[in-house]
Formats: sequence, structure tokens, C-alpha cells
Amino acid sequence: MSATRYRRFLKLCEEWPRDESKKGRDLGTFLRQRVALAFREGENTQLSDPEKCDQMYDSLARINTNIYRERFPRTRDTSFTGVTVEECRMLLATGSMQQMDEEKKGLWKTLTERFSTKPEDVTPEKVPENK
Repeated sequence: MSATRYRRFLKLCEEWPRDESKKGRDLGTFLRQRVALAFREGENTQLSDPEKCDQMYDSLARINTNIYRERFPRTRDTSFTGVTVEECRMLLATGSMQQMDEEKKGLWKTLTERFSTKPEDVTPEKVPENK
């Protein structure tokens, strides 16, 4: 039975999209990593809690097939903020998140980090001795 579960999760991983704009934060990549950890021995993995594994699979499969989106259709393609899905994707992209983190630091901290020198980068100058 473990082999069947493993194959179901593999198929789910194949179908689950990856979002390259969310490096290190992508749910599809995270899912693949978790499946690899849970099934370290592939089809031969002995699961400690098969029922919990089945529940997890069923939940992820519902998300992947957009069952709730179909069951509860939205009247608009925006949220209460008026932001569209595409605008939200752009805002949540890794590059945008890093830029927002930079802006949160404040101008002074950003400038001091950018222009400060590290001790290993500084070469001591020869100071002329007074005789």
C-alpha cells in the first residue's frame, strides 16, 4: 500500500506547478522536498501513520484541483483591496519582496550598509613617521 501512496504523491508533485518568481518560498518546491523526506526509501518506505498521510494527500489534491474555487466561484478577480491576481503575483515575487525589505530598512541603514567597508577589505596605509 505504501507504494501506491508514494506513486500518488509523485503524480501530485508532477502536476503541482512551480513558481520561479518565488525562489526559496515556492509551495511546489516545498512539497517536492517534503515528499522526498517522507518517502526516503521510495515505494519501500514504511509509514508510521498511513491515515495521516492519506489525509494530507487528499487535502493537497483538493488544493491542486481548485475544488474550492469551483465550488465557491468568485464574483470578481480582485480582493477587497482591489489588487488583481497578476498584481498580487508581482508583489509576492522574490525580487519585489527583497526590494520591499530594502525599503523597510530605511535610507540611512541602507546607505551605511552599502558604503561601509569591512575590516578585511581595508588595507592599512603607511603612516609617515615623524622624526
